Amino acid sequence: MLRCLLVDDEPLALRLLTSYVERVPFLELVGTCRSALEALTVLQQQPVDVLFLDIQMPDLTGVEFVRSMQPQALVIFTTAYENYALEGFNLNAVDYLVKPIAFERFVQAAQKAQDRLAPRPAAATSAAPAPAPAPVAATGPSDDYIFVKADYHTQRLNLRDIRYLEGLKDYIKIYAGARPILTLNSLKAFEDRLPSPDFVRVHRSYIVALAHIDSIRKNRIYMGETIIPIGESYADAFFRLIEERNMH
Repeated sequence: MLRCLLVDDEPLALRLLTSYVERVPFLELVGTCRSALEALTVLQQQPVDVLFLDIQMPDLTGVEFVRSMQPQALVIFTTAYENYALEGFNLNAVDYLVKPIAFERFVQAAQKAQDRLAPRPAAATSAAPAPAPAPVAATGPSDDYIFVKADYHTQRLNLRDIRYLEGLKDYIKIYAGARPILTLNSLKAFEDRLPSPDFVRVHRSYIVALAHIDSIRKNRIYMGETIIPIGESYADAFFRLIEERNMH
């Protein structure tokens, strides 16, 4: 059961979200708040798993609240404006719901939160243990890390920490560490920069690090709870590479 808190300065929006929460079996409503400051008081008094947070509110916006207070609860932004989506990604929001919010879309967002909080299932005893991530072999003094521009600063990333990259139109989402990093770039630029064959383009939207692959089943790559599709035009080259490393 996920304990959730609804924060919105519009009474109608709160009533709608409350009705949605009551219809989802794995959600429990902790309370409703009309401002971010009111929500802060609730968060200090009792545990909350998921925060459904409006962005445009008086005194303190939802974005300002997350930036300054850094709540422990997972955040799902709710807003009438689509132009805050990028900022939501930078703040590692679980999802971004644009009003008017359909019940089906609300359930999808709640399911994402449940999946993120769910413990990773133990591997089947018959399955081979996943290999420990190996450091990327360096061919020069600076080949074991890169620098990326993200959220108004430049960040160093060790290549051995990068699990995979996802293309999002003009942006790239880099999964390395607890929080994904969003940077303005192209997958082609990363494909040219990252060392091959340690990093492989497997789909028009994905580059994966071989060292972090747990298993491959048909045209799917499994990394913990993450499933990455293998694109048809990339499949032959990828499976040839896997075959070269396969123990017969």
